[in-house]
Amino acid sequence: MVRVLINAPKQVRVREPFEVKLLINHPMESGQRRDTFGQAIPREIIHTLVCSMDGEDVFQADLFPAISANPFLAFWAVAARSGALMVRFTDDQGTTQTDSIAISVA
Repeated sequence: MVRVLINAPKQVRVREPFEVKLLINHPMESGQRRDTFGQAIPREIIHTLVCSMDGEDVFQADLFPAISANPFLAFWAVAARSGALMVRFTDDQGTTQTDSIAISVA
C-alpha cells in the first residue's frame, strides 16, 4: 500500500476555490534504469490519478515516466456542499488505491 498525504482545508466556503496538495509515496520507476547487474529495472509508475468530490471529478491527471519518485501535485477545487474529497490512482501493476478526507462547506 502506498502512503498518500492529502493537505486541504477542513472547512471551505460554498463555491470558493481551495487548494489541494497531494504527496504520494511511490517509487515511480521509469523502466529506463539498470540495476548493478545490468538488468533493466521494470517500469512501475502511477499512470492515472482522479480526484472527486461527491462523485464529481474535480481533477484528473495522466502521469508518465518523467514524473519523479514520490510525486507532489497541487490543484484548486470548488465545493458546493460538504462531502469527501477522494483521491484514486492506478499504477502499472494494476493496483488501484483510494484515499479521502472530509471537507465541510460553510
